[in-house]
Amino acid sequence: MADYGEKHPEVAVEKGIDADSADGSFQPHQADQKLARHLKNRHIAMISIGGVIGTGLFLGTATSLRNGGPIGLLLGYVVLGTICYSVMVSLGEMVAYLPIPGGHIKLAERFVDPALAFTMGWNYWYNWVIILPAELSAAAIIINYWNQSVNNAAWITICLVVTVVINMFGAAVYGEAEFIFASIKVITIVGLIILGIVLDLGGGPNHDRIGFRYWLNPGPFVQYHGIAGVKGQFLGWWSVMTQAAFSFIGTEIVAIAAGEAKNPRRNLPRAIKRVYIRILLFYIGGTLVIGLLVPSNTPELDLADGTAASSPFVIAINNAGIKILPSIVNACLLTSAWSAASSDLYTSSRALYGLAVSGSAPRIFMKTFRKPGSVLNGLPYVSIVFCSLFGALAYMGINSGSGRVFNWFANMTSVAGMMTWFGICITYVRFYAGMKAQGMDRRNMPFASPLQPYAAWYGMIASFVICFFSGWSVFLKGNWDHATFITNYFPLMLFPVMYIGAKFWRRTPIVRAKDMDFITDIAEIEAEVWDEQEPRNALERFWQFLM
Repeated sequence: MADYGEKHPEVAVEKGIDADSADGSFQPHQADQKLARHLKNRHIAMISIGGVIGTGLFLGTATSLRNGGPIGLLLGYVVLGTICYSVMVSLGEMVAYLPIPGGHIKLAERFVDPALAFTMGWNYWYNWVIILPAELSAAAIIINYWNQSVNNAAWITICLVVTVVINMFGAAVYGEAEFIFASIKVITIVGLIILGIVLDLGGGPNHDRIGFRYWLNPGPFVQYHGIAGVKGQFLGWWSVMTQAAFSFIGTEIVAIAAGEAKNPRRNLPRAIKRVYIRILLFYIGGTLVIGLLVPSNTPELDLADGTAASSPFVIAINNAGIKILPSIVNACLLTSAWSAASSDLYTSSRALYGLAVSGSAPRIFMKTFRKPGSVLNGLPYVSIVFCSLFGALAYMGINSGSGRVFNWFANMTSVAGMMTWFGICITYVRFYAGMKAQGMDRRNMPFASPLQPYAAWYGMIASFVICFFSGWSVFLKGNWDHATFITNYFPLMLFPVMYIGAKFWRRTPIVRAKDMDFITDIAEIEAEVWDEQEPRNALERFWQFLM
């Protein structure tokens, strides 16, 4: 490995060593522009949960139930859950072994090709700067439940300011805020699932025992756009897939947070291993309850109306005749939108930082505060400020309607996010091949899944298929819509264009399995150990198991 820096200048760039490629695309970067490890185990756990629970589940499921029916909704989330788990165990192996700044973007550079890292980096950055205005639009929709007389621009501005302030106080403050917000999310979704079961069994004020009534009438599936028979039901289920992807996108945030995590080799595997618990509890449980409580033909499920009553949970509570609870739940949903927006800005800024470290973005985005001992130490403030500017796209909803704008950005985010999953799985397949070629035993890794490499192949193929057919509805007769076509297929077309362009620009070959670098950064990672408080009682041990 002595000449690895000469063969792979991108590693030299990351380490701050002077390195110039033949085309001059790599420039020496300052070695002291590094992120600092401020995030504790509980922060990492809650960040991973915060990426799972968001407005996609609380609000976006309205569209899925309206288009797919209760069974279509449930099956869509089950299928996406299996894909999400496959991606996360693939990512988990790599990031637990190499928890470096830039996460899967830097891993793609090391194990596949700098051109793929360039593509994934900019695609991932694009994904999160686009989802930021989506969450701000969702916040405006939620607030409209109480007040529709105030212009949505005021609510968007307030939420954007809160988001920027949280991020500008550093990773430690962001971690604490996310811990609080995600705790509210967990309590809310668990409470709503329990309440949903009670209401379904007739425990509400109206004592209406619903059971599986809405699975029979209006039915388990929706005939999509009036298309009769099995074909219409299949298309209704398939329409759920893109929205469900929007709900699941974000579970990979732990990879980006790896560069700022304490004891990453211990804490990251913990977060990854419990992903299936969260998928089963929050998503499968949540969508099952929604399908039981709300009929798919409920008019309020139309997000284009732009009111918070579009949340299936709020609709169910209102239908049960509970007067005060809808406002309480709405307040919790608002904190969910704030939390999601904060995570969006955090992730997009760290992705941009990783691109700058790799020489794929201007060097100015590498700038960080250098205040040892301070919570601001290692804060990439330039990246945060730049990414926050894209939150202004949420103001599009003032004229077009926040619900419609939310759907546009949700489509774009879903496809871009699934292409990120596609790239993660490609990276893992190459990572697996490299370990095998170099005789490395995966059993000695901090985390290793017995499902590999099959899980990675499944995640890769499934992600691409969903992206390719994401905008199929516009090709139905009389259903053409320019906005839907562009928001679904622009991210998909952009991915290969960026990759081909990066190959011509960088002229770097795909890294061969026998030449992959599994050594750089390992000594530094193993040397960084922090003492963290262990669980003191049974309740804390249960909480640690869940998290």
